[in-house]
Amino acid sequence: MANHPNAGKPAPLSQLANIPKLVSAYYLNEPDLEQNPGQCVAFGTSGHRGCSYNVKFNESHILAITQAICDYRKANNIFGPLFLGKDTHALSEAAFNSAIEVLVANEVHVVTQENDDYTPTPVISHAIVCHNKTHPHELADGIVVTPSHNPPEDGGFKYNPPNGGPADTDVTKWIEDRANQLLVEDLVEVELFPFAKASRSGFVKYVDLITPFVEDLANIVDLEAIAKAGVRIGVDPLGGSGINFWPVIAKQYGLDLTVVNEQVDPRFAFMPLDKDGKIRMDCSSPFAMANLVAIKDDYDIGIGNDPDYDRHGIVTKDGLMNPNHFLAVSIDYLLKHRDWGSEIKIGKTLVSSAMIDKVVKGNQREVYEVPVGFKWFVEGLSEQWLAFGGEESAGASFLRRNGEVWNTDKDGFILGLLAAEILAVTGKTPSQYYRELEAQYGAPVYKRIDAPASPEQKAKLKALSPQDVTASTLAGDAITDILTEAPGNNAAIGGLKVVTESGWFAARPSGTEDIYKIYLESFKGEAHLAELEQAAKTLVDSVIR
Repeated sequence: MANHPNAGKPAPLSQLANIPKLVSAYYLNEPDLEQNPGQCVAFGTSGHRGCSYNVKFNESHILAITQAICDYRKANNIFGPLFLGKDTHALSEAAFNSAIEVLVANEVHVVTQENDDYTPTPVISHAIVCHNKTHPHELADGIVVTPSHNPPEDGGFKYNPPNGGPADTDVTKWIEDRANQLLVEDLVEVELFPFAKASRSGFVKYVDLITPFVEDLANIVDLEAIAKAGVRIGVDPLGGSGINFWPVIAKQYGLDLTVVNEQVDPRFAFMPLDKDGKIRMDCSSPFAMANLVAIKDDYDIGIGNDPDYDRHGIVTKDGLMNPNHFLAVSIDYLLKHRDWGSEIKIGKTLVSSAMIDKVVKGNQREVYEVPVGFKWFVEGLSEQWLAFGGEESAGASFLRRNGEVWNTDKDGFILGLLAAEILAVTGKTPSQYYRELEAQYGAPVYKRIDAPASPEQKAKLKALSPQDVTASTLAGDAITDILTEAPGNNAAIGGLKVVTESGWFAARPSGTEDIYKIYLESFKGEAHLAELEQAAKTLVDSVIR
């Protein structure tokens, strides 16, 4: 699909969100599940998301979800504190307050950032992991109110259980079902305590979550090396929840770090439009990151993050790095500069670049390949047999320098600072480092496309088995593997992956649109990638139509 003519340009005034109208809709619009099943609570890979205008993210939804989480905590003997964070989206503020009313009514001890400030996803995960390490009999969990990089009109609400990472499907399904039951029953079992009283009840503890996170960063990234090398870092927080962390990090470690954009605006009016002409805080998009890319020559490393800081965008003097490229660089560097032992594994999603496989094999380690979703890395990171978990969508986390768990959710802070460490220690920017990997392993080309599919066809794609594919070659190469389960954990991938010696493709149905997504990669160049694309479409069509 062609890029929007205004991609990378400032949003016109007429396109900015009407915040009073948006927040009013949050309180005024009521979901009716019997008449409109599409208005139910639905947890995707990153919690429940939606907009208040179309009755997908409203006060009733949040009250029901929070009560369901309280019920889940009771059923699973989770009685420690709940760490509650929010990002800078307009609906995050409203939903945060709604959650407080229910949590306090259920006598849950809430810990949240002082001064009513924002808290990034990785900080909540880090707080949960650190608390539970020292309080194993008083387990904590957390909620982050965020729709991640979604447009300004959206709201989001996600739950992190005591392992600190994104909740697994069994947990989210339980919460989702309970929340929808509460909605159908007109919220009669939802306990509420007025916010004005709740915030002063003693059940809400306002603490400094910035200092302990910042002070601990030295145990995962070599900040002394960055300071000593004088790496000039430019940070564009994209108006997100980590904006007040960067000055503290710079001061604490003596870094030459400049926050190039200090604006926090729920309309995100400062954002360049994304490829489709929408405002979207996607730090992996060269259009959304246009402001930072424009000043790339002023800094050695540029760092951008999405609003809840679980993603990273890395800019060098060569421009914005492809997320797959930076994952490969990070993994190679860490395996060469951390004493993690030979038995550890490196986690990747099955739609991430095969360059990662080559890099991991070149470092005599094993790849742990899983379906899409960071939740699949939580157990390995928590138990410390997985040293790194990364997604092609620019989300990753890794172990501390001593091999112990840091957190179990994606962390944009540590990946951004790692880019600076790589330059400080090797003298090469991550993009220069990647070119050396290409010289060693080959230069893959990667692409993602969407293709139309009916609900019936999507269901068939999701239910495929390897035996449904009868082809023996793909784009002129012999097929070496046909996967409907991830080789790392044997979990269903909800689609199909076909592999050859020189390339691969994966096809997955969209959960929200009548399309399926095709991911492609070739080590033979653009012409072969085009052949691979056509062959992939033909093969998938033959088995779902």
